[in-house]
Amino acid sequence: MENNERREQQGSLAFFTVLILIIQVLGLTAVILVAVWMGSYRGGFAWQSDPAHEFNYHPVFMVTGMIFLYSDAILTYRVFRNVKKTYLKAIHGIIQAVVLIFTGVGLKAVFDSHNLHSPPIPNLYSLHSWIGLITVILFGLQWLSGLISFVAPQLSMRARQTYMPHHVFWGLAILCLAAASAVTGMTEKALFTDFYSSFKYSSFGMETYIINFLGVTIVSLVALVVYVVSRPEYKRQPSPEEEHIQLVH
Repeated sequence: MENNERREQQGSLAFFTVLILIIQVLGLTAVILVAVWMGSYRGGFAWQSDPAHEFNYHPVFMVTGMIFLYSDAILTYRVFRNVKKTYLKAIHGIIQAVVLIFTGVGLKAVFDSHNLHSPPIPNLYSLHSWIGLITVILFGLQWLSGLISFVAPQLSMRARQTYMPHHVFWGLAILCLAAASAVTGMTEKALFTDFYSSFKYSSFGMETYIINFLGVTIVSLVALVVYVVSRPEYKRQPSPEEEHIQLVH
């Protein structure tokens, strides 16, 4: 009986490892695809001197931050299950802080590309921008509430345990919203490019395939992250020391 349970645990851990590797490959693929799309097909990158090409930083930084790095932040407690929880909190928080920085750069790029355009382009009018703004606001609130809940010494262990399921739910919800924002933004960019340039989205050229594969990659990555986090067998188990602290509090 014990041997069977051990084999099941080893098989489950092996499958978990494969899933994590696939997620990392998908994340890196998404970053490469969006960089190639913006760098090779949309004219490359620039700063405020060229607002049209400054925009190209927006999808690169948002996909890298809100999709790839944020996914890794969510998976921290699943991947490093044997690491002390104090260190995990630090890793989780640092990655999310980097996500905030990437998001800030991405937002500056898109607002500059609108405001510095001649004539200026209106901001926050599209479905993509609304979903994106909601996602960023929720992410900021999630990061701040998580920081307060797990760092503030005056909070009891029971209060933190009560908050944890909400933190997990909203973390996944924000990731799904980020994917929705990315896909709607990619579609919007493709259609605008189709209308204002010689590129035709319906032509099935290489750029069309890059856009579509990027969307499929992002959706697949997010689906796998949600699956991994939702599986109880992949959940990190508290160490004996942590269990003792919980009993004391």
